[in-house]
Amino acid sequence: MKIHIDIDCFFVSAHRIKDKSLVSVPVGVGGRSDDSIFTEANRAKFIDSGSLTSVFYQQSLKRDDDLSCFMDRYGDLHGILTTSSYEARAYGVKTAMSIKEALRLCPSLRVIAPDMGLYHDLSNRLHRFLELKIPILEQASIDEFYGDITGWIDDEEIEDFINSLREEIRKELDLPVSIGVANTRYIAKLATTLAKPFGCRVVTALEFDDFINPLHVRLFPGIGSSMMQKLNALKIYTLGDLRQRKGTVCSWGHYAKEIYKRVNGESDAPINSKTKRKSIGISRAFSAIFDRHELRRRVAVLSRHLIFAVQKLDVIPTTFTFGIKYELNKSSHVSKTKLKEFDEREFRDFCMQMFELADSYRRLHVIRLFITCKEFTHISRRELSLLEISDTALTKKIHTVREKYGLDILKWGGELN
Repeated sequence: MKIHIDIDCFFVSAHRIKDKSLVSVPVGVGGRSDDSIFTEANRAKFIDSGSLTSVFYQQSLKRDDDLSCFMDRYGDLHGILTTSSYEARAYGVKTAMSIKEALRLCPSLRVIAPDMGLYHDLSNRLHRFLELKIPILEQASIDEFYGDITGWIDDEEIEDFINSLREEIRKELDLPVSIGVANTRYIAKLATTLAKPFGCRVVTALEFDDFINPLHVRLFPGIGSSMMQKLNALKIYTLGDLRQRKGTVCSWGHYAKEIYKRVNGESDAPINSKTKRKSIGISRAFSAIFDRHELRRRVAVLSRHLIFAVQKLDVIPTTFTFGIKYELNKSSHVSKTKLKEFDEREFRDFCMQMFELADSYRRLHVIRLFITCKEFTHISRRELSLLEISDTALTKKIHTVREKYGLDILKWGGELN
């Protein structure tokens, strides 16, 4: 049997551990990117989150008024919510909703600035705790874990085990979790969704049909809005409907066929206790900017931070993506493969080239930039070109200085305002 453990409203729950006045009141954690990275007052900090997420940077400044973190200099609110408490959701507040809209629906909403250091500390503590309870454990995200308890816990004892585990986590770490158990990881995750908040659910083989058939297709992990619309257009509304239309669903291609097998309990994946980071990225959103000179300066800043992360993690990426989000809900991106190890100047110039290629809507203002790297040589087995060898010795010396004195101790002249 596979077990799935998910922290309820993790970011909110983390802040409630530190501030008990947030308990039982509507709370939302804001997610506006910290664009202080582009100012000379920046105090960005690198956090290696392992294989869980992209690389995070956080500002070390402490503010008394969290709502001010999401205001521009004119007093206008920006940003979205990364999560909200169940009390806030009762007012219609949702994840990814703008803070301004959330406050309109729930004027009493407490908006909290994110604290990535706190989240990663709690996540690591929970990981260490679960390693003592579950023999094969996989951390799928910062707040989500899978485990294999086959042969470890007898089937008739599973319900008592997960109820006891849930209570132990609450007692030891003050974190509310929901837990699902089933024959596959995908059904276990679905069981957790139905168990929230702070609940447990076991789906046995005998209960499988009664559990899954009535559920709406939107609840199943991996079925997004576009597939849901496609299913609904054919009057496929529940997972039971989907299971009865195998030929139709599987004719849509490999991914749809895999989804059908997951829904039917036929497909599973092993628990991988040694997951490795597969990508590194950095992203920043900001108030709309039209000036391309300023945008290029910001590209240089982002490239400096990303090359620091690449050096810090000691990886050599070979596939790169540069993306731009514009006003009017427009976006553009470009991906390139480069089989070489970069020095810092080359990487900056490479990012500049990708920016020029990706900037498809030059008459629009830009509100977000992102750069990601993936396909590391030790994972993809790609070989670097012997015709493009860079002298990275200086880059490594610069990295050593920045590790000691901070990311902003050495900058390119073009980064300055």
